[in-house]
Amino acid sequence: MATQDYAASIQGVSIRVTRLDAAGNLLNTPGDSYTTSAFIRVSFTPEYEEGDEITEKAADGTVCVVYKSPDTLKRITMELAICEPDPELTQLLSGGLLLRKNLGTFAAPNRKSVGWSSPAVGDDPAATGVAIECWSHAIKDGKKSATLPYFHWVFPYVKVRQSGDRVIENGLLANTFEGYGLGNTLFGEGLDSRWEYPVATERPYSYARSTWAPTGRNGFYRWHPTLVAAVSNKAVTTNVATLTTSAAHSFEVGDSVVVTGVDGTLNGTYTITAVPSTTTFRYAKTTGDVASTAVSPVGAATVPTNSRAVTDFTSQGSTSAYNIPGNNDYNADLPIDFIIASNEDPAS
Repeated sequence: MATQDYAASIQGVSIRVTRLDAAGNLLNTPGDSYTTSAFIRVSFTPEYEEGDEITEKAADGTVCVVYKSPDTLKRITMELAICEPDPELTQLLSGGLLLRKNLGTFAAPNRKSVGWSSPAVGDDPAATGVAIECWSHAIKDGKKSATLPYFHWVFPYVKVRQSGDRVIENGLLANTFEGYGLGNTLFGEGLDSRWEYPVATERPYSYARSTWAPTGRNGFYRWHPTLVAAVSNKAVTTNVATLTTSAAHSFEVGDSVVVTGVDGTLNGTYTITAVPSTTTFRYAKTTGDVASTAVSPVGAATVPTNSRAVTDFTSQGSTSAYNIPGNNDYNADLPIDFIIASNEDPAS
């Protein structure tokens, strides 16, 4: 019986780039993890340190001792090419400042990333580094594999910067980044606990077959593993259901939650509309009022592994001081602020 199905890696599906802190931990706040399918290629080359060669000759000139130490892997060199001048991905990969514009109003802001400013002279563009994950199709007999249809490639610690000429011409503006990669055990199981081989992240690169890839997503997201909580109490007031969990949950407003084992009316899939406390959450449910009632045996509320889209994040506004990884004045104890907001009045 074969131990593998001999599928080939064909075509890139998507990449996920996640900011690291100075120690190598994955960061998961708004603006820290970017997923996109708009890339041209991810290429890497293992780089080896040549072993020492020792040769000794006898007095008559003949070789009496010869020895060659083995070559050893020291890092990988990487290149990433993207399709367009993507300001958000560019800032994440090579530092600098993200330029954002309010396309709404002061009362109802609608901030969009519209540009990017390079790192300051003297800044380290690669800063504290990123983790890069890439997915490709697994093809068997001319079609996607039925069981594990993707390859999941993991580069747990990467430092890159922009490379090549930036040419504005009658053609595509090249957007390439190059640098190197090393191991990083703090990558662990990744942001969403999908990487099943955390010990392997001490090495510069790994890959494994996977059932999943982040298709159809482009932009900043926050990720989490599957979240499960036991439901011990239920209530409905004016078409709003309130469920109480036996222990603290990690649900957030906007999560899609699957409720089971509560009752025939409240079971189902809903969008969480409020989280009054660490042990309660609410969702809309058109039904009659239900007095607070214990659920016995306890039910379950599950937020499947997915992403939390980041529609906005705080902008510091116009200033000359930014706390950016790689900046000469960077302070790891302060929140990262990598944004310049437009000073234009949206109403003008």
